[in-house]
Amino acid sequence: MVEVLLVIHLLVAIALVFLILIQRSEGGALGIGGGGMMSARGTANFLTRATGVLATVFILISIAMTVLARQGREDLSVIETVPEAETVEQGPTVPDQRSTS
Repeated sequence: MVEVLLVIHLLVAIALVFLILIQRSEGGALGIGGGGMMSARGTANFLTRATGVLATVFILISIAMTVLARQGREDLSVIETVPEAETVEQGPTVPDQRSTS
């Protein structure tokens, strides 16, 4: 389920970026949109509404993935997840090899 939501989330993100890029900027110099069957005002209204809808869908999918990721997990603090230190047993010691003369 999470994988399906992740793919949909990615597609919505790409569509959202595309819609934002084709909108006319405040100065009108960077927008790609314009021309075609719809008037400039109709295109702007459609793109603005579509951007709002996709932004809402993006946020809802983000919340849904967060909720799904939290299911089945125990609430543990960071301190509780650290493994306890194990006592290290010392093996046989090597005798000192220095010459004693």
